[in-house]
Amino acid sequence: MEFDVVIVGAGPSGLSAACRLMQQANAAERELTVCVVEKGSEVGAHILSGAVLEPRALAELFPDWQERGAPLKARVVRDELYLLKDAQRAQKLPNALVPKTMHNVGGDRENYVISAGNLCRWLAEQAEALGVEIFPGFAAQEAIVEDGVVRGIVTGDMGVAADGSETANYMPGMELRARYTLFCEGARGHIGKRLIETFELAKGKDPQHYAIGFKELWDVPAEQHEPGLVLHGSGWPLAGADGDDSHGGWFLYHAENQQVVVGLIVDLAYRNPHLSPFDEFQRMKHHPLLARHLEGGSRVAYGARAITKGGANCLPKMTMPGALLLGCDAGTLNFAKIKGIHTAMKSGLVAAETVFAALSGSSDEAGGQELTAFTEAWEASWAWQELAASRSFGPAIHKFGTLKGGAFNVVDQLLGGKLPTQHDTAPDHRLQRAAEATPIDYPKPDGKLSFDKPSSVFLSNTNHDENQPCHLKLADPTIPIAKNLPEYAEPAQRYCPVGVYEVVEEDGEPQFRINFQNCIHCKTCDIKDPAQNITWVAPEGGGGPNYPNM
Repeated sequence: MEFDVVIVGAGPSGLSAACRLMQQANAAERELTVCVVEKGSEVGAHILSGAVLEPRALAELFPDWQERGAPLKARVVRDELYLLKDAQRAQKLPNALVPKTMHNVGGDRENYVISAGNLCRWLAEQAEALGVEIFPGFAAQEAIVEDGVVRGIVTGDMGVAADGSETANYMPGMELRARYTLFCEGARGHIGKRLIETFELAKGKDPQHYAIGFKELWDVPAEQHEPGLVLHGSGWPLAGADGDDSHGGWFLYHAENQQVVVGLIVDLAYRNPHLSPFDEFQRMKHHPLLARHLEGGSRVAYGARAITKGGANCLPKMTMPGALLLGCDAGTLNFAKIKGIHTAMKSGLVAAETVFAALSGSSDEAGGQELTAFTEAWEASWAWQELAASRSFGPAIHKFGTLKGGAFNVVDQLLGGKLPTQHDTAPDHRLQRAAEATPIDYPKPDGKLSFDKPSSVFLSNTNHDENQPCHLKLADPTIPIAKNLPEYAEPAQRYCPVGVYEVVEEDGEPQFRINFQNCIHCKTCDIKDPAQNITWVAPEGGGGPNYPNM
């Protein structure tokens, strides 16, 4: 099938690009074919984010978003930042010590507590009304690259058995060819990862950095609910969890409909192989500051997702012949704000305007150009200016620690980014040897505030057909037991948020087991494996989590 533009991923950047492309085509009364492929069973099924939305890009895309019924209901009305000193104590930070990027009330625009999944569902409705074709349940498997030019994508085969044979439901993948292809797969996109390597897009940049973000959705009693309340914090349980360099932060937002969202972001640069991000999140909810918002409520959804957080220092070149790399696939999140939806959407808008201009030119009949005009337009945008201004935010925390790094960032922001740029060149996957690291004794879950992995993955509504090839590929199947187990106590058992990886005994010998049916597509294993031995590839379309309003 041939299109003018193929977009991989129905997230904020991809759907924003699709809408803006068709807005321009319709205004010019020009026929344009735009296709969006989405590996989830429906738009929004794989979308997970905190999320507080700064609606700047949304207002550029649809100035009448309120009249159109965009799902922005809970305006932020109160905003607090805390340092958790230990399992019982917390200190509220005065506004003067809070980096200005962390303020969500006041200023020149309002922020909203939203469901990113519901925002994407709404954006998909707008896109289809404009004439975009959206294909959910189709996983892009690889890019079509011919003579150094990206010419589209190939979707994965359907109905392939675990042994590689064709079942009765077999359907071969399709070639979706395009004059331009936009890759909007989210953090650690599996095609984007290969394109960055193939086209050397990260040459001269700091290595990309990631975190894993957890999120739960709770129904709470009416008397505990304060729509628009936003809490952020850092410190315990991560500070000192490994006696070294574990960093991260938590969030708790009061959304609409008597719901509270709570989550923890764990920096994947941690070095203690005994650390379990999932268990850090579960014990965090017992802190009195957070527990009072959740007690008496019920947990209704759970999920986790990798976050691309390196910022401007790590942002790869986003152009290549015939294609663009956008949103979190590239790494446009502004970690200093803990926000990425608005910048991802802006990257989609800039891309759409660049692509439409190219398609409208008489010298671009076949497409396939490298859209260098995108880089100029992107670097002139407010989104890039945000990222550039906070380029030292993450590296400063890695280098100086949570408190001193936070102080550096406050001063840097007060001085308008005049302090020397900080860099972090250590890869996230490095770990201490298990024998040299401090073991961590996690409390057992109580089933009221904290829970185990099996009950959590159940709430993610995850499903994969068991009779299909495993989509978690080991370059060397011997490494987990021969190397990772003796050196690092096989950390995949702990960094995976849903228990995909296990070490079990069979006939008195340890064996590495992959329960791929549990996979929620967070991509953490692809990032954190110390041997870089695991590669995540797209399973059959429609598999994975089915998140509600996450």
